[in-house]
Amino acid sequence: MGFLSSTLSVPETASIPRHVAIVMDGNGRWATSRKLPRVAGHKRGVDAVREAVTACAELGVEYLTLFAFSSENWRRPQDEVSTLMQLFILALEREVGKLHNNGIRLRVVGALEAFEPRIQELVRRAEERTKDNKGLTLTIAANYGGRWDILQAARKLAAARVAQGGAAALETSFAEEDLAPYLSMAYAPEPDLFIRTGGDQRISNFLLWQLAYTELYFTEEFWPDFNANTLKRAVAEFQQRERRFGRTSAQVQNPSGQSA
Repeated sequence: MGFLSSTLSVPETASIPRHVAIVMDGNGRWATSRKLPRVAGHKRGVDAVREAVTACAELGVEYLTLFAFSSENWRRPQDEVSTLMQLFILALEREVGKLHNNGIRLRVVGALEAFEPRIQELVRRAEERTKDNKGLTLTIAANYGGRWDILQAARKLAAARVAQGGAAALETSFAEEDLAPYLSMAYAPEPDLFIRTGGDQRISNFLLWQLAYTELYFTEEFWPDFNANTLKRAVAEFQQRERRFGRTSAQVQNPSGQSA
């Protein structure tokens, strides 16, 4: 199933965001503020993921995308990266059954070839086990970057054109709708609501293509403190936003163009 691009057409909107994307920031600072090792924050962050999944499912959100590990996070201290990889393995081993039992479909996007074979196999099994579930679609972005996503899509588009028409096919122009199917999240609509915890106000190379008309919400709360109330506050603010998609307020309020 294809989804409408917010730059090519005006998508339907609703009071409950269909797709929520979250940058889960602040694990280390949460731990440091409590005089705990940073790993304690990451472990508590796994609990917050459960909270987010449950809260989104109960609210009626259809897609939840979590930025777990960016392509730039390899720059962190090696011991912290190793801890994050171990937590990823544990989560895949322990949580997938619960997700499956609750009808949740799991997808993992990113340059997964950088991970050890064990992680790659666990991801494959988890996606296969949950692929037919009809509830919330939970996407974990791991070793993901927005620029990487656009580049890998362009490479795939070029390869497909060469396969169909040889090198000469690369000389023909292409449009947004030609590239979009090759993006890593082509299976989901563009996010309606972006949430970043931890106080920083940036998107950090996350879903650069997909966030074109997403509403942005920033909170000072660290990720380990995220719960259903955090989500409700974000959604309440989302509901106050006027989503114009390039139109004027008058057009939004009177889409038919007729006088009241």
